[in-house]
Amino acid sequence: MSTRTLVSPAALARPRGRAAYWTVFTGVVALFTLAFLFPVYWMATSAMKSPDEVAETPPTLVPRHWNLGGYTDAWDLMQLPQHLWNTVVQAAGAWLFQLVFCTAAAYALSKLRPAFGKVILGGILATLMVPVQALVVPKYLTVADLPLLHTSLLNDPLAIWLPAVANAFNLYLLKRFFDQIPRDVLEAAEIDGAGPLRTLWSIVLPMSRPVLGVVSIFALVAVWQDFLWPLMVFSDTDKQPISVALVQLSQNIQLTVLVAAMVIASIPMVALFLVFQRHIIAGISAGSTKG
Repeated sequence: MSTRTLVSPAALARPRGRAAYWTVFTGVVALFTLAFLFPVYWMATSAMKSPDEVAETPPTLVPRHWNLGGYTDAWDLMQLPQHLWNTVVQAAGAWLFQLVFCTAAAYALSKLRPAFGKVILGGILATLMVPVQALVVPKYLTVADLPLLHTSLLNDPLAIWLPAVANAFNLYLLKRFFDQIPRDVLEAAEIDGAGPLRTLWSIVLPMSRPVLGVVSIFALVAVWQDFLWPLMVFSDTDKQPISVALVQLSQNIQLTVLVAAMVIASIPMVALFLVFQRHIIAGISAGSTKG
């Protein structure tokens, strides 16, 4: 059975048809590349312009005088090393907590089959229907006065780590992947004497590297780009992440310096994607087929 395409093989066999196809294909790819990369180019080069040149109308596509002073000023004046480190600590802790607890919960719901497991899963997924903004006040009251312990987690990384654990989407993503793992593999481990915890550590987790990579990316990016929640729980400027610090410290800063700070703040996530893009693409399709 032949595969139907927009351009027939007969048309591609002719020189005119082949030239037209590659012209259209190259043009579409170039337009999409320009649409995605031009804002990045504009942001990176705007930091190298003078403040007057940035405000010019019409704008200049290429800086008249290339100047890296905006980046050095942003690094020093806005205390970027400290705020970047705060963000790394908060993102790493949220990632670790989320990976441990969401993986354990997904494994229990998928393979251990607890009582009322479907009801519990339905309740967890129901939280996806609740707007994030509606949960801000209850979360803040909980963090400000932790139940039972009666202690405040404000200005503490735990205020970021603990709420990040309750991620219904990542839990469901992990459960769906675990559902695709053949039961025969787990039964073979049971026959060899492996308990549930050993099976999870030695069998399930090594098979789940693609989806764990995707969950890791989602967890890190969510904390890195979050603004409202860190703004509420970190009143101490020295402990604020980069997303909040850029807004708090931008009032008396030149526009070029602020743009340079934004470029620097975006580099870690871009580098993370470029390094792990193969794992991300593999994890997106993981679990789509059984076996």
